[in-house]
Amino acid sequence: MESTKIAEYLLKIKAVRIQAQDPFTWSSGWKSPIYCDNRLALSYPEIRKAVTQAFVAQISSMYPAASAIAGVATGAIAWGVMVAEAMDLPFVYIRAKAKGHGLQNMIEGRLEKDKQYVVIEDLVSSGKSSVAAVKAMQEQGASILGTMSIFSYGFPQAEATFATTHTGYTPLTNLQTLLQKATEIDYLAAHEQQTIFDWQKDPENWGR
Repeated sequence: MESTKIAEYLLKIKAVRIQAQDPFTWSSGWKSPIYCDNRLALSYPEIRKAVTQAFVAQISSMYPAASAIAGVATGAIAWGVMVAEAMDLPFVYIRAKAKGHGLQNMIEGRLEKDKQYVVIEDLVSSGKSSVAAVKAMQEQGASILGTMSIFSYGFPQAEATFATTHTGYTPLTNLQTLLQKATEIDYLAAHEQQTIFDWQKDPENWGR
């Protein structure tokens, strides 16, 4: 039920955009008929609180031993801070790469090796950037219980990528749930849903 509600929130604020005829181009070069911008949720207090509470409930259920929170820059810094604040836990964030000046940190904040971290992401596609963050923390001796995101595109590659860290991954909601809800409220037509499912099977080569 929580997954459906989060999907409904994302659709309500139009965080999800469908452009099957004029696909988006991701930084990876992949073409996509759908784009999910979870940063929009930060502008809506009710939804911001609901997402934060969903993270807290999920962490409390799945990882009761969690004693610290980490956010992946830049999209999940705000979410990670809000979750850490709600749970009264320490917080750090991980850059995509080390700074080229100053202390040249990749991990900002005090990383404590005796803590057990849950990593927060805004969304996961291939999982590469999320896993890079997890591995950067593991290389510094941190214990990672798992990673959570607001949304996942549900690519098989992501599951395989997370497996290399020997940690779990769970989204609050996913593409299948979002599409089901979108069809119910006439956010997209059935043929658009099929286009997105076809893309999900082979996103790297879709549209080429």
